[in-house]
Amino acid sequence: MMSLKSALAKPFAKRIYKKVQKWANNPIETQNKIFQELISEATSTKFGKDHDFVSINNHTDFIKRVPVRDYEALKPYVDKVVAGEENILWKGKPIYFAKTSGTTSGSKYIPITKESMPSHVEAARNAILMYIHETGNAKFVDGKMIFLQGSPILNEQNGVQLGRLSGIVAHYVPKYLQKNRLPSWDTNCIDDWETKVDAIVEETLPENMTIISGIPSWVQMYFEKLQEKTGKKIGDIFKNFNLFIFGGVNYEPYRSKFENLIGRKVDSIELYPASEGFFAFQDKQKEKGMLLQLNSGIFYEFIKADEFFEENPKRITIKDVEVGVNYVMIISTNAGLWAYNIGDTVEFTSTKPYRVIVSGRIKHFISAFGEHVIGKEVEQAIQDATTNSNISVSEFTVAPQINPKEGLPYHEWFIEFENEPENPSALAKKIDESLQKQNTYYFDLIKGSVLQPLKITTVKKGGFQDYMKSIGKLGGQNKLPRLSNDRKIADNLL
Repeated sequence: MMSLKSALAKPFAKRIYKKVQKWANNPIETQNKIFQELISEATSTKFGKDHDFVSINNHTDFIKRVPVRDYEALKPYVDKVVAGEENILWKGKPIYFAKTSGTTSGSKYIPITKESMPSHVEAARNAILMYIHETGNAKFVDGKMIFLQGSPILNEQNGVQLGRLSGIVAHYVPKYLQKNRLPSWDTNCIDDWETKVDAIVEETLPENMTIISGIPSWVQMYFEKLQEKTGKKIGDIFKNFNLFIFGGVNYEPYRSKFENLIGRKVDSIELYPASEGFFAFQDKQKEKGMLLQLNSGIFYEFIKADEFFEENPKRITIKDVEVGVNYVMIISTNAGLWAYNIGDTVEFTSTKPYRVIVSGRIKHFISAFGEHVIGKEVEQAIQDATTNSNISVSEFTVAPQINPKEGLPYHEWFIEFENEPENPSALAKKIDESLQKQNTYYFDLIKGSVLQPLKITTVKKGGFQDYMKSIGKLGGQNKLPRLSNDRKIADNLL
């Protein structure tokens, strides 16, 4: 028997689907409109005056006046906003600061304005509605949903609320979902991640969980604790669990591990949210990539990743991007970020409509020897090497070994296995072959005897969690870098 709630979900999903199609099918027009709106809204801000917004009519003018900046370079403006000054990056004051722990710059304060806030909420909702429209499956709306996230407790700084993005968004869960939502407020407010996950296990065990959502590595921890407690597969504990929503990292390295923990396949939806904006969500189950949000108050520019560190790299808009090229994504938003480098690299899987995958971080790559190896390549390599085997990987990271005790330098892969390989050197050989196929620079360095093939160092079970705990980054939105250009993480793991 279909409930009223799931019956109503379908026409609502159809309406949203049509709305999304409208802008997705007019991408360039949509982006031009966003660009013009952003410039005219911010002309009288301090940033707008400093950069002569009044004389910007098109993208070429914008490039001339507004250089690409990362957080460090934009910080003098952000500091003024944090100090309580108005009309600095955007009109008035922001309504929130999303506080993130930057990898390089300590804490970052990313402004969220009353104009930018709705898209953080709508995009996640629309992702679920697009799934309902495509599959006709709406039964899950009657069950309980869990979103593993940061604490919703907010502090105040000069009249602006301050907290983690996932905690801020927790205040915007629509009324009709409130009753279905877990964990409870009190549990969500627990600061220590392990204590929090234990409390979530207790709270969810007796419930009819239908949607589970979060960063894969932390959901994995939750699943393992459920399994430890009950001795059952997740799919047997939650019979109606049929939708996993995730974001923040590539799911592929976790997929086989998850299917094993759950005991069956479940549908999944990938999201691409960040404190700086909600950029994309998976709109089709069978298509690769996520639909770029072109109508969400964000204007996008792209720079080819391998040209990024040149003196004057070319900045292009969506109309000139190509499928399969690795780009650094640059954004200007209605939260007052201008030509802002969020540090992510993306690759288009389609331009009709515009769909992307996140290929890595412009800072997280290995080029200790000029090889330019990126996150997507190492994830693909480990997937290629373990497919159709019973080897299962929990977590991994890669670092250069520049001064080995003997022989040529090499890439050292730190891998925590769920199921260890019988022959680690055979696995290393397979990973290395895949990497050489994907990356010609790496291939040349191996063939030219500049590097020797990679080596695997096994990390004890729970080793990565211990490492994240030791640096105070266990849980929440924290992610382990797949690649480093130095041995900071490597030496810690050893």
